[in-house]
Amino acid sequence: MQYKTLGNTGLLVSQLCLGCMTFHGGSGMFKAIGNVDQAGADDLIKHSIDAGINFFDTADVYSEGESEKTLGQSLKHLNVARKDVVIASKVYGRTGPGRNDIGASRGHILDSIDGTLRRLQTDHLDLYQIHGNDSVTPIEETLHALDDLVKSGKVRYIGVITGRPGRSPKPSPYPTFARSPASTPCRPTTPSPAAISSAKSFPCSKPKRPASSSGAR
Repeated sequence: MQYKTLGNTGLLVSQLCLGCMTFHGGSGMFKAIGNVDQAGADDLIKHSIDAGINFFDTADVYSEGESEKTLGQSLKHLNVARKDVVIASKVYGRTGPGRNDIGASRGHILDSIDGTLRRLQTDHLDLYQIHGNDSVTPIEETLHALDDLVKSGKVRYIGVITGRPGRSPKPSPYPTFARSPASTPCRPTTPSPAAISSAKSFPCSKPKRPASSSGAR
């Protein structure tokens, strides 16, 4: 397995990232996307770690939070040391019926992080990413909220999944900011254990460092 730095940071992640969107299944579209149960997730994560993968990606909206729960429980079942894995999750999508249960506002971000940490059974996230475009919240508000999470120790690095012209920081004053796609060197997928065993056959574009020293491109 080859490793790359996460965006413009010093954190090393495997070129392959195991995406956990298919874990559990939940209801609605997530039931159609995949329904990997706990035993299946344990098997996938074991094969991933055996192949050298240390990077795992999920989100609070995947199967209404059950994906995060499944990932966290798998790492416990396998007795994986927390320092040996890089766990990424995301915030933005709707997590409840309230008016503020969606978006990249300070309120929603701070309301969401503790639930994510609880479901993953960890005291910190390695990478916390904004999972969509918020046309209402000023980007400065979002970044200040994320920076406060970094200062609190609940989050170590921050990133974005998608961007829209005029909405990205210019440049980011936050050294922990890792802009997608560098924040996810390969698009997260959930391959079969057999495919993981032959991980060297996976195509993977190598992320390039930016020409400047500002946020990763």
